[in-house]
This record gives sequence, structure tokens and C-alpha cells, in this order.
Amino acid sequence: MADYILSIDQGTTSTRALLFDKSGSPMRVRQKELRQIFPKDGWVEHDAEEIWAATLEVCRGVLTSGTAAANIAAIGITNQRETTVLWDRATATPVHNAIVWQDRRTAGFCAKLKEEGKEPLVQAKTGLLLDPYFSGTKLRWLLDNVEGARAKAEKGELCFGTIDSWLIYKLTGGKRHVTDATNASRTLLFNIETNEWDEELLKLLDVPRAILPEVLDCCADFGTAEKELLGAAIPVAGVAGDQQAATVGQACFEPGLMKSTYGTGCFAVLNTGTQRVESRNRLLGTIAYRIGGETTYALEGSIFMAGAIVQWLRDEMKLIDSSQESEAMARDANPASGAVLVPAFTGLGAPYWEPDARAALFGMTRDTGAKEVVRAALESVSYQTRDLMDAMGADMKAAGLTSPQALRVDGGMVANNWFTQNLADILGRPVERPEITETTALGAAYLAGMQTGFYGDMADVAKHWRCERAFSPEMAETERSERYGRWQGYVKRVIG
Repeated sequence: MADYILSIDQGTTSTRALLFDKSGSPMRVRQKELRQIFPKDGWVEHDAEEIWAATLEVCRGVLTSGTAAANIAAIGITNQRETTVLWDRATATPVHNAIVWQDRRTAGFCAKLKEEGKEPLVQAKTGLLLDPYFSGTKLRWLLDNVEGARAKAEKGELCFGTIDSWLIYKLTGGKRHVTDATNASRTLLFNIETNEWDEELLKLLDVPRAILPEVLDCCADFGTAEKELLGAAIPVAGVAGDQQAATVGQACFEPGLMKSTYGTGCFAVLNTGTQRVESRNRLLGTIAYRIGGETTYALEGSIFMAGAIVQWLRDEMKLIDSSQESEAMARDANPASGAVLVPAFTGLGAPYWEPDARAALFGMTRDTGAKEVVRAALESVSYQTRDLMDAMGADMKAAGLTSPQALRVDGGMVANNWFTQNLADILGRPVERPEITETTALGAAYLAGMQTGFYGDMADVAKHWRCERAFSPEMAETERSERYGRWQGYVKRVIG
């Protein structure tokens, strides 16, 4: 019997491979940093071949030290969503660098579609808004700007995919061109009601159907990694985009359960069950997971700056030497300080969706120092999370569903106890940090394990989730309201 699941976690800044045992504990990890390419202002690219080489390297790395490939039950894949790859079907060679989810080059085209009144149609079918964030307009740009690409695409000579599709194509030696429902749901091309590629959307974005991958459940037969790559023929059995994978890893399997991941940005996902909730508050509707042919939906809110704010404090402002220092500095800051940072360095995400807003630090006085600025930076992530939770609560109430009563958190920032307590204080709800915080990679492992019998069903997986520490609100309601009201006022000034 195999002892491990191999989980591939292909992210924006690095590629990782992890081995998980039957208890869901990570036993070994390898990581390789990923080069960022910035051809123009607002453009962000990755080298897809570099991503593949790094993936192979880290997978082989965790299979050293006596762990044979034959001891791996299956491979699970989770990936940076929306990042778009277009490659030659015969040679498996990309025709251009991958365009990263952060890339803004299609902002003008999205604005044009909005002016033409297309956003309600797109939102009704996909749950998404017209924004360069998503894959579809990136794909259209590649077809229109890479010489010969559209003609080849029309003949079916090219393949489009998000990073999961690209890795599966390479792992299987070009035998499988597939994706899962969660990644498909982020393309602007996939109808989340019918669970099919949508002809009207394909026509709107001028995308040929011939280049699209087959869409499978998150637990499915995605093909088999070729023996010569890893030392054994290993089935690829679970796939989900990173935030959906973290939702599975956090065992948010019931309506009303909510997780928030604090990485470079912050992504909050709220399970709405088999009922699709249409947001009235500029949140995204999306597929949380599709297992056994049954679709579970979610509301999602994205914050562009979370851990990236701590990087800014360290690298640009030179206020800290390491992210770990931020906890002590925030704790030692003057609690009466009125300094508020609105971190709109790259605009504001949900629920505002204001790409042209820019960051500002308000409320400074003569005694505002480095500690107060660090504290304001951490508080800004709590305030943005409150924005998302309030919007989600309003949408759930309108749909007759229960609002989230607690928040399960993961990601690098939640190791900071001061931040996590402040988060509970601003939300006025408990914040739960799990024992295993590698929830994104763990979710991919769970999906692959459920498909192959390595793990049981979702109820069995839910039993694996354990809370390491719960943070309960300690702030008085009057102070909470005052602080959050101040934040809302400053956000209006940044937008206005």
C-alpha cells in the first residue's frame, strides 16, 4: 500500500511539492522560487517552461531520501488561478510567456465591454465581473498579438490552459488536455450554471472552442504521469485552483463555513452549498468544488494587498528587517494612534473594485512613528477582511442563508498572533487557526486521496481538521465601530 500523496502547489512566487501522509500531515517539502517578468508597466508574465522545470525539480526533490515513487498513491495539483498559457499541441511548446493573473494589459478591452453593457450577461453566466484578472481576456490578447496564433487556434493546433492544464499536459506526455471545474470557472468562458463552456461567451471574447480543455470534477482521472519523469507511473487524481483547494484543506464543506488565506493578497471564500448566491455587493460567485458530479458554490472576495504590505514595510519603507518583527512592533505601538493605512497600491479589490485608487496614510500626528505605521499596515488587512465579511453576510442574508459565524484562516500572516487577534477584534467573530496551515497543498492532496481511496469521503476529511488556536474578540463594540467607521471614511476619500 502507498503511504503518501504528492501535492504540487504551483503559486505566483514559487513552486512547491509536498508529501502528505494518511493523517493529512506534511512529511516533506521542496520549494523553488519563480522569476517574475515585467515587460511593461502593469504587465506580469511567467515563463511556462520554467514553471514546468521547477515542478519536475521539486517533485523529484521530495522523492529522494528513501521515498520511492512507487510509494505515492496519487498526485494532486493546485495552482495560481487565471494565469494563462497557450501552447502548441504537437510540440508542447508555449507560443508566448504565460500571462499572470495580476496582469492588467486587457483593462481597456474590459472597460469597452462594460461600456457596451456586457457585464450583467457575464456575471449571470460566470459569477465574475469584467476585469483583467480573469483568463478569458488574456487568452484573447494572446490570440490577437502572437503572430499566427489565431490561425493555428482555429485549426485546433494550439491548446489553452491555466497552469493546472499545462502541468498535466507535460506530466502525461501530451496525452491529456484537461482542467477542473474550479479553474474553468475563473476564465470568463465557463457557465457555472450549466457547467459547460458557453458559446455566447466564446463568441463575445472571440475564442475558438477547439483550444479549450475538457472540464472534469475536482476528484477525477486526469491522466497518469509518465514513468520516466518521476520513477513510476503515478495517477493525477485531484485538481483545484489555489483558493478552492484551501477551502477543501480547511474542510469548509458546509454552507456558511468561510476561510481566508493571507498570502501576497487575501482571498476569502464562503461556502454557499448547492445554492448559487448572486452577489449584490460586488463579490464573485464561483465554484467551490465539484465532486461526484455535484457542484458546490461559493462567494469569494479578493484583497490585493495582505502579506505584500508587510513586504512593503520591509523592502521599500525599511521599517522592519523581517516580517516576524511586525508582531512586536504592532504590539508596542501607541493603541490610541489614529493612523490608518488604505493600501491601494494596485487599486482596491472587493467589494470596491477600484483599479485606479492609490494608497494613502491618514491620521498621522507628530508622535506617529515606525511602530504606529506598522500597526496601521496590519490593521488595514483586518479592515479589508471586515469589508468582505460584511458584504458576504449581506448577500447570504438576502439569499435566506446563514451568515458566517467564524473565520478559518491560513497563510503566512496568521503566524502573527497580534494580527490574528486584531482580526478577531475587528470582525467581532472568532478566528480559528488550524494545526496544519499548509491548507492549499493539503486540499489538493485531499482531492487526489478521495479519488483514489487514500482518504475517505468529505465527512472523513472533515474529521482531520483540527484547530490549533481560536482567537475570540476582546475589543469593545463601541471601539470596534469607531475604528471601522474611521476606515470606511478614509476609503471613501481614496476612491473619491
